[in-house]
Amino acid sequence: MPRPFKCRRVNCEPEVSYFKPRGIPLTKLDEVILTVDEFESIRLADIEGMYQEEAAKEMDVSRQTFGNIVKSAHRKIADALVKGKAIKIKGGVYDMAGMIKFKCYECSHVWESPFGSGRPEECPRCQSKNTHRAEEEREYARAGGFGRRRRCGRI
Repeated sequence: MPRPFKCRRVNCEPEVSYFKPRGIPLTKLDEVILTVDEFESIRLADIEGMYQEEAAKEMDVSRQTFGNIVKSAHRKIADALVKGKAIKIKGGVYDMAGMIKFKCYECSHVWESPFGSGRPEECPRCQSKNTHRAEEEREYARAGGFGRRRRCGRI
């Protein structure tokens, strides 16, 4: 029986989740699936310029596991570029890190802010000062979760 995957911590989901070669209809393309944790490894290593040891701590995995994740991501991206395939970013074994839900008690708007940024001054929708952590966030904090979502599993 294979060893279960360790949950990888991801700081943000990609804003764009699909890339394809220009001028070729999607129906004629093969696609490569890049997982969200592979996307995060590319962001940390190639965009943020982190060394593998530092990036591994950020994702809450070993350095060797981080190396394997980023190697897999590079291989998939190279395959898509060389063979003209589309890249779809989805799935993986990950846990969203650092987001907290807030709720406005005037207009009922709910939004997320990065963990550690403090309580928002006002609601982004109606500018009310009557904002608090969302109900589920308060329950989660009481249960011992600070700034991380319990969401790990194959997604």
